[in-house]
Amino acid sequence: MTLRIDAHQHFWHYQPQEYGWISQQMTRLKRDFLPSHLAAELAAQQIDGCVAVQARQTLEETHWLLSLAERNPEIKAVVGWIDLQQPDLSAQLETCGGNPLLRGFRHLIQDEADPAEWMAQAAIKPAMQTLQQQGYVWDLLVTHRHLAEAALFAARFDRHQIVLDHLGKPDLAAGAKQWAKQIAPLAALPHVSCKLSGLLTEPRPAGYGANDLLPFVEAALEAFGSERIMVGSDWPVSLLDAEYQESWQFVQQAVSPLTLSEQAAITGGNACRIYRLEDGI
Repeated sequence: MTLRIDAHQHFWHYQPQEYGWISQQMTRLKRDFLPSHLAAELAAQQIDGCVAVQARQTLEETHWLLSLAERNPEIKAVVGWIDLQQPDLSAQLETCGGNPLLRGFRHLIQDEADPAEWMAQAAIKPAMQTLQQQGYVWDLLVTHRHLAEAALFAARFDRHQIVLDHLGKPDLAAGAKQWAKQIAPLAALPHVSCKLSGLLTEPRPAGYGANDLLPFVEAALEAFGSERIMVGSDWPVSLLDAEYQESWQFVQQAVSPLTLSEQAAITGGNACRIYRLEDGI
């Protein structure tokens, strides 16, 4: 039986100075969000576990997420942060103690002053090659503005899995056809998968409802296929637009035309395979 997995969630002890990306308007996010706050939501949606993803760029947070995962069995894997620009990658990895729950890493590329330049820099090449050789997944966080450069980045590092977060944050106003063109070079790379996450919180044109987002999901399915898409709620960031159950209702609606096996792959099987979640399938 395939597990149901939420492939993208965050946890934090809220401190304003540590989470500068949480703006004044995001009042609902200005508190602690811990596994105990999520347990009832997972149970209500019959979700077996989640992948905890970094929200600030420190090794300290990576260690903290791993400690949470060790104490909370519903956290099946951690995507942490590591400094690719420093020459001491092995030393940084050693601080994680070879924790088997650490399955990947992410950098907030979208927040860099020049995301394209960051992805193109030669300094990160040895670190990325090492991470891929050691079997770590790379979660790729960019917006629609840098999907072309993201495709070049992914093509340079093709030794292991890369997962595009939040469908590459499409420009909803430009429409799904335009996004499909933008995403095609990334989707053409067989080692790149895509998270159906974060779509509900992207800026929408006036009058745009949840149903207007379905063409973007359809375009993602056409580009990546059901074998390279996974579901993530992006909780608690998703609470800015929808309650947890509403996020999953949107997903269920979006994938309902598919076969049961395709739905199972998207709602858990692919995450289990890509993040190597033991006993997941």
